[in-house]
Amino acid sequence: NGSVTVTRIREYRNLRGLTVRQLADQAGLSTGLISQVERGVTDPSLETMRRIAEVLDIPLFSLFQDSDDQTVAVIRRDDRYRISTPHHTITYTRASPGGAKLEVLEGTLEPGAVSSDTPRSHPSEECVVVLAGRLNVEVGEQTHVLKTGDSCHFDSNIPHRFRNDGRNPVRFMISVTPPSY
Repeated sequence: NGSVTVTRIREYRNLRGLTVRQLADQAGLSTGLISQVERGVTDPSLETMRRIAEVLDIPLFSLFQDSDDQTVAVIRRDDRYRISTPHHTITYTRASPGGAKLEVLEGTLEPGAVSSDTPRSHPSEECVVVLAGRLNVEVGEQTHVLKTGDSCHFDSNIPHRFRNDGRNPVRFMISVTPPSY
């Protein structure tokens, strides 16, 4: 299924020379949680994975195991890696293979929800396309309201986030280069 269970956290943690405790302390998480996520005992939340990826200094989705590199990668909808907030107010699935120069994600944002508590920045550029619903894209001091079929391209170094002020879930695709989610 598309649920995230196999991660590469241990591999990246060892590459950085960090113990479970050091990673946990730097990420503000418990050693038990890190251990459970590494062993695939628990599915981590988006915020947990964001914190781990920031400490390891890698894009969030590179923490998820991928099959061998191929010239052509076909990723079936049901096989996509999925990550969400604890109450599933936002869910991302990766539609592109890991390790590529371009990352493509499909997002679903529930009514009244935001993609992160505060606007976030990362060294990339991204383009978001609304598939269904209405999405507010906050970039810096500006808010852009996108309807179905609308798109917005921006420098991800500028703090940004997505917001759904509507009564229905909004679905959108994001293309990011280089990958940083």
